[in-house]
Amino acid sequence: MFLLLAATAFSSAARAQNTNVLGEWETLRPEGEEFAILMPKSSSAEMSKEPYHKMTLNTRLYLWTNPTGPVFAVSSMSGIKANPALYTEMQRVNSYVDAFKHWFPKKVRGNHAVAKLTLVGPKTLNGHAGREYRLTIGDLSGSVHVYATRRRFYAAVVLNTKKDDALTGRFLSSFFLPEKIIEVPATVASQKKETKVESEEFDPGPTSQGQKPELKTPAAGAEGSTEDTTDKKPVTPAPTTEQPGKRAPISGGVLNGKALTLPRPDYPPEARAARASGTVVVQITIDEYGNVTAARAVSGHPMLHQVSVNAALQARFSPTFLMGEAVKVTGVITYNFVAQ
Repeated sequence: MFLLLAATAFSSAARAQNTNVLGEWETLRPEGEEFAILMPKSSSAEMSKEPYHKMTLNTRLYLWTNPTGPVFAVSSMSGIKANPALYTEMQRVNSYVDAFKHWFPKKVRGNHAVAKLTLVGPKTLNGHAGREYRLTIGDLSGSVHVYATRRRFYAAVVLNTKKDDALTGRFLSSFFLPEKIIEVPATVASQKKETKVESEEFDPGPTSQGQKPELKTPAAGAEGSTEDTTDKKPVTPAPTTEQPGKRAPISGGVLNGKALTLPRPDYPPEARAARASGTVVVQITIDEYGNVTAARAVSGHPMLHQVSVNAALQARFSPTFLMGEAVKVTGVITYNFVAQ
């Protein structure tokens, strides 16, 4: 009984200490920003200009940190405007993520800090496309949720020296953006030259436009059908919008050593009985998220082809970026079978 009371008292004391470290929380809604979030009081705000390739990005960092506790941050960035005529929304987001990865670590762990970002998957918030990443900076690890609006890019970050799902969930789930205003696509509104300018400035839309995200989202990030009707007439925008999304996969050579996970294929009993052995080479295609989307055995014993293809399809890689844009990769995985 004494041990139970002591354990309960210790647990309560630990929770009280954690509460004292974090203090009171407040809703942070900075002037000029689009977001709101719950954050411990006394957070700091810092503005800076960060170089990125030939551009200069305007950054704002809202940060709460404690030497022995977690790090909460919201990064706000601008400088890469949405421009479907020049690049896709996916390219825009990739560039922002790449820039964030390079300037944010030094704000929390010094100039020589390096970040490791691992994509978890896509997210959406009130119509705004986003992603979730795992982030590691030195002894800190945690989660990042990123979202792009028409004017800004936001990254909500939780880092800690120990895992605390409740604290992470409380912070990230409180991040808020107003519902996305869906612009009238140029092909629907008009075929005039000024259409692009009008859609940029278009604000007051009827609330019944709730069905438009299915039109807008593919056009921005996945080469959707809303641009198809402009392929022939406005000649200039069509190629520039289509070409980036259709970049040919880059060659990665032998990819065994680059895999995050590389399951070993089973050795079929019938192949073992027939003493089928040797090296099987499997050609694969990796998508922008690091998943193997296609696999084909190109050499090796035929009895070992299918198990090798099955194993290759389960492999997992980090996304590959080229000039800030996630790209597909082709290459080969080799499997060695030894008959015993």
